[in-house]
Amino acid sequence: MTDQPFRPFETHLDPAVALSVLRAATMGADDGELFLERRRSEAIVLDDGRIKTASYDASEGFGLRAVRGEVAGYAHATEISEAALRRASETARLAVGDGGGVLADAPKGTNVKLYGDADPMADATFAIKIDMLREIDAFARDLDPRVIQVSATVSASYQEVEILRPEGLRFTDIRPMARLNVSVIVEDQGRREQGGTGSGGRFGLAALMQPGRWQPMVREALRIALVNLDAVPAPAGVMDVVLGPGWPGILLHEAIGHGLEGDFNRKKTSAFAGLMGQQIAARGVTVLDDGTIPDRRGSISIDDEGTASGRNVLIEDGVLVGFMQDRQNARLMGVAATGNGRRESHAHIPMPRMTNTYMLAGQDDPKDIVAGLKDGIYAVGFGGGQVDITNGKFVFSCTEAYRVQNGRVGAPVKGATLIGDGATALRQIRAIGNDLALDPGIGNCGKAGQWVPVGVGQPTLMIGGLTVGGSAA
Repeated sequence: MTDQPFRPFETHLDPAVALSVLRAATMGADDGELFLERRRSEAIVLDDGRIKTASYDASEGFGLRAVRGEVAGYAHATEISEAALRRASETARLAVGDGGGVLADAPKGTNVKLYGDADPMADATFAIKIDMLREIDAFARDLDPRVIQVSATVSASYQEVEILRPEGLRFTDIRPMARLNVSVIVEDQGRREQGGTGSGGRFGLAALMQPGRWQPMVREALRIALVNLDAVPAPAGVMDVVLGPGWPGILLHEAIGHGLEGDFNRKKTSAFAGLMGQQIAARGVTVLDDGTIPDRRGSISIDDEGTASGRNVLIEDGVLVGFMQDRQNARLMGVAATGNGRRESHAHIPMPRMTNTYMLAGQDDPKDIVAGLKDGIYAVGFGGGQVDITNGKFVFSCTEAYRVQNGRVGAPVKGATLIGDGATALRQIRAIGNDLALDPGIGNCGKAGQWVPVGVGQPTLMIGGLTVGGSAA
């Protein structure tokens, strides 16, 4: 593990030569950049009392992009050298053709730092991290004799980025990340159930390794497992649903958020295409994508094109007012970039992506919202889901949910899935709680084969008329 900072224009490339090659690649283009990256990451997984995997990865490389109209030429390499850069330039240049474009104005950088630049992996030795995982295992088993299996994962990464623009501007960012996940399996009278939780963000591992931080996580994972141990088969049918605050915002992210990304709307493949300025949600619904929240998993000081991250309002009081944009789609749609141009790594081209996407709080008391549910489901935890961007149709599985009848929370239910479409769900929001919460820092988002860290959040919500898939009549 190296402690030397990533300075590619001091150690790998002559800055004048790199700029000359980049300018040659983007001559006559509308946009382009040289994206350089070094990334280091580690993960240790303890499963059933034994270390299952322990990994450390290190990589570096660059991606060179030239954009002309709707076409982008992109080439990348894991070797940062003049020879590799010149080869990449020839490939990226093919998208420009005969040129004729006018280079877009450079992004405006920022001096704002939303997170520290210390390496989270340096907070503790490998042995200390393993000791913590074993302590988690022992602590969980001591809490309840029904615990038969414990899994815990500690992971961290450190990404260093430098972006060179054809105008000669350079942007840099250092992005730490840490995460701890705990999963518990319990057994009683032959029945097994699982519960899990996690926490993380752009900070050091030390923040997660204190017993005062991980012990509540273990208790929460156990609580969810024990709740599911008593769960009855979920009902099926069309009914009202109350979603809890925080992590249930993943439904908002998937069913609505992707549909508000610029590329899907420019290509008119989103269910929200052509609806700018129209009422698309119930009154009181305001949705933001905000990459400027300090230390959050989805936050970025600058995006992967050099644009400063933003607090972007997407839906305001039910009206569609904005999309998330990278530079290419913003230019083609005649609007400003919003700081949402993200890529998984130097080997990937940037595209419009979410950061931290959440709904603002309303005025309703969460207890009153649940009490107003006559016959439905109260869902407070979610697992995986599937969404069709073109029509917003979604299917989400609940990891913790309860049957509610006449305003009274009854037995937990198992096997519940929520089925609907984002556009309809937005219009059928009937109550918005005053308890906005963000997720604990565990979100990942996939799009076109690329994965990036994200955050979600929402207050307690009542949504009318969702289809609940279950096994009970």
